[in-house]
Formats: sequence, structure tokens, C-alpha cells
Amino acid sequence: MSTAYDCVVVGGGPAGSTAATDLAQGGHRVLLLDRAGRIKPCGGAIPPRLIEDFAIPDHLIVGRAVSARMIAPSDNAVDMPVGQGKQAGFVGMVDRGSFDEWLRERARSADAERRTGSFERIDRDERGGAVVVYTDPDDGSEHRVATRCVIGADGARSRVARATIAGAERMPCVFAYHEIIRSPVIADAAFDRGRCDVFYQAALSPDFYAWIFPHGETASVGVGSALKGFGLRDAVRRLRAREGLTKCETIRSEGAPIPLRPLRRWDNGRDVLVTGDAAGVVAPASGEGIYYAMVAGREAARAVGEFLICGNPRVLGQARRRFMRAHGRVFWILGVMQHFWYRNDRRRERFVAMCEDRDVQNLIWPAYMNKRLIYAKPLAYLRIFAKDMRHLMQTAGGAQ
Repeated sequence: MSTAYDCVVVGGGPAGSTAATDLAQGGHRVLLLDRAGRIKPCGGAIPPRLIEDFAIPDHLIVGRAVSARMIAPSDNAVDMPVGQGKQAGFVGMVDRGSFDEWLRERARSADAERRTGSFERIDRDERGGAVVVYTDPDDGSEHRVATRCVIGADGARSRVARATIAGAERMPCVFAYHEIIRSPVIADAAFDRGRCDVFYQAALSPDFYAWIFPHGETASVGVGSALKGFGLRDAVRRLRAREGLTKCETIRSEGAPIPLRPLRRWDNGRDVLVTGDAAGVVAPASGEGIYYAMVAGREAARAVGEFLICGNPRVLGQARRRFMRAHGRVFWILGVMQHFWYRNDRRRERFVAMCEDRDVQNLIWPAYMNKRLIYAKPLAYLRIFAKDMRHLMQTAGGAQ
């Protein structure tokens, strides 16, 4: 049995690494346990709010997207520049391989201990304390570490969550697959290194979307769908073919489930708290997860820090309450939007058409960049409401 820790964090992605860093900086003895060589499929977009709040250095920003292109089923494309005039900006693009490793190293620099291993289970010692059991990837040997608290940040199919949180095994997911490719040469007009392309087409994804996100010298080409049996790899192959990216070198490929909604409970009422994808904090409709994972990781560290001081397990529930108080309304709105507009190609066509509206764009980008709902002038909301009603009426015939 290893020396006891204040907290063992299982999973070294954005949520787990952030939680480990914050706890270690608070003077707690932390073990960060992570599997080696696992990279989540991700477009890699991070908003300015994340860069500022979590002090992300420039060298990790491998690309800067200054616009998004929404492609409808009819191939009608709507370009959405990131802000206008003085409000213009960019969305940072990161590669999850180097980005996540930097976050883990930041945790180590804050005095969290790093170990590589696969989580197996949580046992209990003679006093009822948690004992995290993991296996060494090199020789398969089993190791046991005692801890006062466990943070599960081990992804959408979290073994920690399923073992300790009721209902975690029923978390609905979208399955994502992407290929990191070598970007075409800069002179190739068919590929814009400053633009994210999002495809709302049933042929590529019957219930979500496909994407091409630039990462500077590389790009992420991917697709997501919750429909079992849908050929994600084939969809990416077809997308690369139609966009002239077939001959680009494929550097690596990844696939993983992405949660669709937050769990109703994040703690076991005792000494375990889940966060990040394990807690389901991925934005509906957009699938955005990095920012929300890091915010949830910070809230997890805050709650665990309070627990380590007072010993009252009820404070662990504050992590979910604080997160949902800040972001729950946005998640609800995006969930409703995904449920209605992604249902069929007729609705997707109308959805992309709405994105062309200047009033809509003036609300979307500030909300995305700053991670808060923007309360614009009342007349703007009235105009958007009237336009939404018109689109709803026009799609009524295709509702079935």
C-alpha cells in the first residue's frame, strides 16, 4: 500500500489535470493517475475565455479560426466571421495530444504526483477509507493507494462513475471519430486555415454534424452520431473525398463516446466526485467540451478542498450545483436546439439559414467567446423570435 493521498484524480484530460493542479496548488497531496497514449477525438476549439481564465500559453495555440462556415444539406454555405469590427476576434485551436500533456505537466509542476496506470476499482480499508486500485501498463502488476477522496475524470464511460454513482451507466452519448491529417499547402484555395467548417447533412451525420477544423499544419476531420451502426469512418472518408483531402497524410485517428447531458448527481455522498466527461459536461448541439471540462474540474477541486477541510461529504455536491448555476441554462437551450433542429435535413436547412441572420450572429459569438448569455437589446430578441417562428412554421410540414 502506497502512502496515503488527500486526493487521487483518475484521468489526466482537461478536467482531471485542472482539478489536480488546483488541489496541489492549495497544498494538498495529490496523485494524478492517467492512462498513457489516449487522445480524445476533438475539434480542438477553445474560446478566449478559456485562454484567459486558465492561463494557456501562446505556443499551445496551433491555429486561429476567424470564421465558421455552416454547410446545409443543400450545400448552401453560411459564413460567420468571429465578431464584427472592434468585436472581431479568433477562436484558438489546440491539438489534444500536446494540449493535454501540457496540462498534466502543469499539474506535476504544481507538486501533484503523476503516475501511469489503468484504474481498476475502489476498495475500502478496515476503517472504510478509499483505496484506489490500478494496474501498471508495463507489467500488469496491481498497485493500491489509500486516499481521503477520489475525483473521477476518466471520460464518458467512466469506470469510477459507473462503480460509484447511481445511473451513470445510462448516460446517453454521441460517438465521435476523427482523423488528424496534414493540412494542404497554404496556396490551396479549397482549404482555409482560418475557418472551421461544420456540415449539417444527414449523409455525413444523421443526428449530429461533421467537421473540418484547422490546426495550423494539421487539421481535424471528424463526425459524430448517436445512431448505432452508422459508419463513422466511412463518413470521414467520404467527407475527405468531397473536400479534396484524400491525399493528405493521416497522422493519427481517434474515436470515443461524447456525453449528451450532465449526470443528475456527481458524487457518491461519501468521498467520490466525478467531473468532466465523466460527469457529462459537454455542451449539447455543439459538442464543445474543453472549456466546460476545465471549469467542472476547477469546481471539483474547490469542492474537494472544502471536503478535506471540514470532512462533511455534503460539500461535494456543491461542484455540480455551482456548475449548473453558471451553465445549466445554456445547456438546456442547446439541448432543445439539438433535439429540434438536428432531427432531419429539412430542419437542418432552416437552421443553417437562420445562422445567416446578423442578429443571430451578434448573439451567438459573444455568448460563445465569453461563455455567458448575452442580454442584447429587446428589439433584437423580438426580431429573432419573429424569424424563429417563421422558420418553425416553414418546417412544420417536415416535423414527422
